[in-house]
Amino acid sequence: MKRMQRVAGAVVGSAVGDALGGPFEFGPPGAFSARFPAPGGGGEMCGGGGWDPGEATDDTQMAVLVAESLLERGRLDLPDIFARFQRWAASEPKDIGLQTEDVLTNGMPWDRAAATHFRVNRRAAGNGALMRATTSAVHFAAAGREATLDAARRIAALTHGDPAAWEGTAIFHELVRLTLQDADPLTAIPDVLAVVHPDHRDRYATVLAPDWHPDQATEFNGAVWPCLGSAVWALRTTGGFEDALRAAVDLGGDTDTVAAVTGGLAGAYYGLDAIPAHWTRPLHVPLPGFDGRVLRLPDLLDLAHRLGGGP
Repeated sequence: MKRMQRVAGAVVGSAVGDALGGPFEFGPPGAFSARFPAPGGGGEMCGGGGWDPGEATDDTQMAVLVAESLLERGRLDLPDIFARFQRWAASEPKDIGLQTEDVLTNGMPWDRAAATHFRVNRRAAGNGALMRATTSAVHFAAAGREATLDAARRIAALTHGDPAAWEGTAIFHELVRLTLQDADPLTAIPDVLAVVHPDHRDRYATVLAPDWHPDQATEFNGAVWPCLGSAVWALRTTGGFEDALRAAVDLGGDTDTVAAVTGGLAGAYYGLDAIPAHWTRPLHVPLPGFDGRVLRLPDLLDLAHRLGGGP
């Protein structure tokens, strides 16, 4: 498979998962398959819960902001990414994580806001950094392991002061990098765990183990480690992009983010052509605070091409 098939699959797949899961967020397990029992039937981009059919949530909106900063600045400019996040948050988007909102509106500078939140609240291991990581994972993949791990941790730290969130985002970056190189991300997991900080390695080893099931999670899948573990489980236990996304949304809970992370991995694994057209046709990504812009499939494909311009 050509590399750009995987690159586009990752970027579009993550947005598709986000939009597919948004209407089922905080719902019970099995709600998706109860409503859409047969794969390929169409209509799954149903909207609801405040979302229009095919509308991507804050997960993809923030991922696009990261991507556009990387492309326009030509480098990792953390103050610029943070400023874009702040502009977006000030526009009252339909959805924004409570922790992310606090960090972006607490009046602290970009290099202190998340750390201050963590010091006060002592809880900052949500999946809000992981949810937006596909675009940066694609962009830094060609730069190699150390560069992609470093970028993942630094971008995550803009809004999440808990190093557990940094490590989960770094694992995702590395899994995407390997997949874009035609490696099997599932067999690579033991090697990837070796680069995780020792303070967090055991926790991630548990949720990424071949015999782990999301039912065994000890925290809600809005936390970073069960979210990542659930996405890897969905990829491991299914045989195609559509089935992986159905499994992810059917877990219930934080369905948009679990499906966005699953979509990024599965899209890189199976490629753009594996994503059903009836899911991509209604897909759109509003960007609150940015002049009413709305990205659709051609825009996301262009973004993916520019992000994945490396070898």
